Amino acid sequence: MAINLELPKKFDSAVEQAHLAAEHIFRPISRTYDAAEHEYPKELDELGKLVKESRAKTREAEKAEPSSTADTVNGANIRGVLHGVEMGWGDVALMLSIPYQGLGNAAISAVANPEQLEKFAGVWAAMAITEPSFGSDSAAVSTTATRDGDDYVINGEKIFVTAGSRADHVVVWATVDKSAGRAAIKSFVVPLDADGVSVVRLEHKLGIRASDTAVLRFENARVPADHLLGSPEVETKKAFAGVMQTFDNTRPVVAAMAVGVGRAALEELRALLEGAGHTIDYDASTTTMHAAVAEFIRLESDWEASWLLALRAAWMADNKQPNSLEASMSKAKAGRMVTDVTNKAVELGATAAYSETMLLEKWARDAKILDIFEGTQQIQQLIIARRILGKSSADLK
Repeated sequence: MAINLELPKKFDSAVEQAHLAAEHIFRPISRTYDAAEHEYPKELDELGKLVKESRAKTREAEKAEPSSTADTVNGANIRGVLHGVEMGWGDVALMLSIPYQGLGNAAISAVANPEQLEKFAGVWAAMAITEPSFGSDSAAVSTTATRDGDDYVINGEKIFVTAGSRADHVVVWATVDKSAGRAAIKSFVVPLDADGVSVVRLEHKLGIRASDTAVLRFENARVPADHLLGSPEVETKKAFAGVMQTFDNTRPVVAAMAVGVGRAALEELRALLEGAGHTIDYDASTTTMHAAVAEFIRLESDWEASWLLALRAAWMADNKQPNSLEASMSKAKAGRMVTDVTNKAVELGATAAYSETMLLEKWARDAKILDIFEGTQQIQQLIIARRILGKSSADLK
């Protein structure tokens, strides 16, 4: 099935609003909250209210509108990617700090049943996967969720939880049966004010400093059984695939954030080059153009490829096509691209780019996390290899 690469007109207004917010809210306070790490950006409160209202309107529209019979659909995933690009262009850390659109909200959207979608419609949910004993191997979860009557009792520790001290809920990955392996890993929506849940500390980081990154501890934290997202059954062939489906939705959005940061850096680099008298001439031979111009064109072409991969992965998700391969491709490509683009921009921009007179050095610091979280570069390449070669995780490690 062919993909029309012209962006749907119905998203024009949303894209414009996102860009205006990025330009007039994010950019002016970007440096302030980078320096004031862990201080909550109060300027985001109004954006959070708008997000909450918009989500409610979207739910009502989806209830009222019958299922589409069109050959192709452009829906929530394409919208999320377009939004991610504009917000990433403004400031990645501030985007991650907007109330009511946490990574846990994406998990709820991906695997919750209709009753749960309604129940958790108004929450701000962080996502807690990584533990002190593992990083990218999501199947190594050791946090436990033990059934006790009508509740589950959760015990364990999670690290690198984005919005872990600011959100009101957190989606926690835990095993309901250690002997059953990865099939027993489930995700639970846990209120952050529940008894037994504590914020141990906030991390000091290289980049995305405006976003809080927390260590959370769960000590006999009790949640109702209906807070388990999806099916409670331990099904060897399906269970872990269900929680992993979250990544198929979120990885293209992370790729989009990288595309946004990359676009911002390329715009600044173009201005620096043209200000120095170097014309960007796409028709000229690379053998006759200035080396910095040739490098700019290479970076821009890499950026374009990343953008198209993110669009494809999101489009497939909207059209209910399996997109695990494409989601990992988009994340891997964009993660490499944004670190390359921002570092090269600092290099070619010389003293102006390296100093805090511009945001280029900040974007270079922020960019690295986009190549790490939601699965590192190495993990993405491993997933891609498994999908292409038809290998399981047991066959190819």
